[in-house]
Amino acid sequence: MFERLQEFLKTLALPADRPSFEPGDPRLAVAALCIQVMEADGIVHESEQAQLKQILADQYDLEGSELEALIAAGREAGNEAVDYYRFTSELKRHLDESQRRNLIGLLWDMVYADGERSEMEDHALWRIADLLGVSGRDRVEERQKAALRAEHVSPDEIKPV
Repeated sequence: MFERLQEFLKTLALPADRPSFEPGDPRLAVAALCIQVMEADGIVHESEQAQLKQILADQYDLEGSELEALIAAGREAGNEAVDYYRFTSELKRHLDESQRRNLIGLLWDMVYADGERSEMEDHALWRIADLLGVSGRDRVEERQKAALRAEHVSPDEIKPV
């Protein structure tokens, strides 16, 4: 799951001389959408917060105050936004069709980070996918893949009783 998200986030790397986390920065849009999806069910679990931090830290080589700044900027942008359009329109300009579909898969991974899926999270993903131009069929396929990834247990994790 993390490898897939890291591969996607690598496609959003920006030149080093660009100011961080300003409107139009695709990293900000991804962070904001992840936060909005996590908050869609009204409960943000520690596992979701930890996953978001780890992903952003690993991908963008952020830590400490820089990492917290991106998360805070994503939260603030999400709070200011009337709907998802602000972020999806930005990402639609930066991402091709395959990358947009991958983003939907990654957002489903965020939904399953707490082991549960709610009706509100379903609605959020439906709306985001629609705005990104990701078909209903692709959205459902990405959800099914994320559910399988969430339930997968590697042999190394199985401990003898």
